[in-house]
Amino acid sequence: MEPDMTPSALTLSLLLAGAASALTLPAFAGGPERGYEGDERRGEHRHERGHQPVQLGPRPQWLVDDMDDSPLKRRLQRCEVQKPRSSRFSIGHRGAPLQFPEHTRESYVAAARMGAGILECDVAFTKDRQLVCRHAQNDLHTTTNIVTIPELNAKCTQPFVPADPAAGTQAQAECRTSDITLAEFKQLEGKMDAFNPDATTPEQYVQGTADWRTDLYASRGTLMTQQESIDLFKSLGVQMTPELKTPVVEMPFEGDYSQQDYARQMLQEYLDAGVNPRKVWPQSFQLDDVLFWINDMPDFADQAVFLDESPITPDTASLAYMESLRAQGVKVLAPAIWKMLTLNGRGDIVPSDYAENARAAGLDMIAWSLERSGPLANGGGWYYQSITEAINNDGDMYEVVDVLARDVGVIGIFSDWPATVTWYANCMGIR
Repeated sequence: MEPDMTPSALTLSLLLAGAASALTLPAFAGGPERGYEGDERRGEHRHERGHQPVQLGPRPQWLVDDMDDSPLKRRLQRCEVQKPRSSRFSIGHRGAPLQFPEHTRESYVAAARMGAGILECDVAFTKDRQLVCRHAQNDLHTTTNIVTIPELNAKCTQPFVPADPAAGTQAQAECRTSDITLAEFKQLEGKMDAFNPDATTPEQYVQGTADWRTDLYASRGTLMTQQESIDLFKSLGVQMTPELKTPVVEMPFEGDYSQQDYARQMLQEYLDAGVNPRKVWPQSFQLDDVLFWINDMPDFADQAVFLDESPITPDTASLAYMESLRAQGVKVLAPAIWKMLTLNGRGDIVPSDYAENARAAGLDMIAWSLERSGPLANGGGWYYQSITEAINNDGDMYEVVDVLARDVGVIGIFSDWPATVTWYANCMGIR
């Protein structure tokens, strides 16, 4: 889902080195913009207990400099933020995986330092039914070093098989969290999500990081259980958005661990840790999971998030569909960025019918995911597919953010580099 265009890895590393930089920008003197009135759901600049000083680095202003001339660019160029503050409008998507191995302690800490007011732990389960932070149940072969550990590689659903250039076959592997126990999971190290399909050794297989990302911060990647992520997020003073990942194994797992057991266990760990449900935004791509939380764990109902990945059709974009979700108790809808945007007759980016109907039905919306497409020179790829003709440089990212915030009215934006959204929130006074 990402474009093939790639800049120099060295150039991008220098541009993105904000996590290691404490550049502080001056304060925007203006008040809240239209549509940014105080709202308990909207991102706020409030420091919560334990939050670290925010460091935004050079990337946000680099993006502004790259924008085409427009009133928005001139407005952002005038923006001054002397003491940047965290915002719940800025959501760390798997932490800060543009540069840090996703779902690792290091990635989460980097995202919090960039002002993400909400951090995400995608939740999968191990063979002994312990919950861990992984984007997918079956991604250990691309996000960790498991194939390089012979005794754990042997337990994978598909242990590593080298590429065979003579036969024209690529390397293969599939390693699931449910293949190993928690104790074995904790032996792994996180890495940038990538693999080398031409690898003839396990050490070659774990390479392949896109050259618009970096391995600069991949020298250590501490994997985490959901419980460890809860403890870390509490210490960082951020809110939490766990996502129940769709299992790739048949459920009930081993005949007696049902989808509802899994869904209940995920949120029970927050209750057991003494976390106020108002600080938790549980997510799932399966509507049945969301309805289970709404009906069986009602303390979490108001912020249960339905991640909508269905194709847009006249039915799934209709007001009737949105009203049916609202009637079932769904209050927060999270579609991909492209579903909420379209182009008008002048070629301007505007809200789509999908977004207008969702808002008319009273649904709050969260967008995913900024900064997953690499350079935007060729239209931005999958995440921008409905507005490709208006996307031709990285600075267009802020045009997208502005329409999502001001016109669509989203209450938060997932990003792989949270400083980008945090900087906008500070500039525009989103509270």
